[in-house]
Amino acid sequence: MEDIFNQMPYVQYIRPAIYFLLSLLLALIFKGILLGRLKILSKKSRWQWDDVVIKGLGRGVIYIFLIGGAYLAINELPADPEVKHLAVGGLFVVLALVTAMIISGITEGFIGLYSKKTQGGLPAGSIFNVLAKILIFTLALLVVLQTYGISVTPVLATLGVGGLAVALALQDTLSNLFAGIQLIASKKFRPGDYIEMEGVNSGFVEDISWRNTTIKTPANNLIIIPNSRISSAIVTNYSKPKEELSVPVVGGVAYGSDLEKVEKVIAETAKKLMADSEKGVNDYEPLVRFNEFGASGINFTVGLRAREYTDQFALKHEFIKALHKRFKEEGMEFPYPQMDVHMDK
Repeated sequence: MEDIFNQMPYVQYIRPAIYFLLSLLLALIFKGILLGRLKILSKKSRWQWDDVVIKGLGRGVIYIFLIGGAYLAINELPADPEVKHLAVGGLFVVLALVTAMIISGITEGFIGLYSKKTQGGLPAGSIFNVLAKILIFTLALLVVLQTYGISVTPVLATLGVGGLAVALALQDTLSNLFAGIQLIASKKFRPGDYIEMEGVNSGFVEDISWRNTTIKTPANNLIIIPNSRISSAIVTNYSKPKEELSVPVVGGVAYGSDLEKVEKVIAETAKKLMADSEKGVNDYEPLVRFNEFGASGINFTVGLRAREYTDQFALKHEFIKALHKRFKEEGMEFPYPQMDVHMDK
């Protein structure tokens, strides 16, 4: 009876199907229950690296279970040994790619955490992520080749010779790549900094990729600059060494004014504005300096301090309004352009 049962055409496929379904069930249990439990525990801990590892495992661990189930199922199938060998080899290739994907995701998360820890010292979005992915998937490819009996040494030698030709053909691309690495290593600027390139292009650094540096202007436009060009240009970083920025405001007062009173009124107005404004550094002591006998009056400069580069415009706007109102209350006059003409009799 047992022999008759085993000779039925569909019976020989039951055990492989059971193996595969069990692997699927284990994958769902691991991802839905165990991995979910680990996520809850990781959120309670102060250590952030475990979150990255769990997130990386969640991206591909289900495929590893399915590959294991498929491997067991293939060994139980009544197929030609050569066919089985090819199928197992294909599974190994898929396993290598999935493993590379998991490691790549974990590495990307580690780079992002390190970037936050160093306050943007390592841009999380670009060069190092790309280089890490290339390295990981290249190693996975070499492992697959070695497993199939293909010697890696001739392949590396061929890549070395071909690499010279590729390097000559992609000279500009490689120049931008190494320039981008140099920009990150030198820490001249980082994403979020406000920079100005040779007095022409200015804005917030959005990203430093393997080829370009992207800058977002105050007008909400993007400027894309090749890394090789920006690395050799004169760049002003308004976010270093501090984001705070001096804001000079130039004005003038009539020649007949009491300069002591003028200085006092300007200082009081500026100090009050600095204390109340969200754009200014609240504990900063403004400076008032008379600096020139102008054609129509005595010119002065008031030194304010903004929290960051874009805050200076709103701060200057509010100060001019407040000073104009205070001068009007005190009966002081801003000088109008005028010229004295003396007639000779």
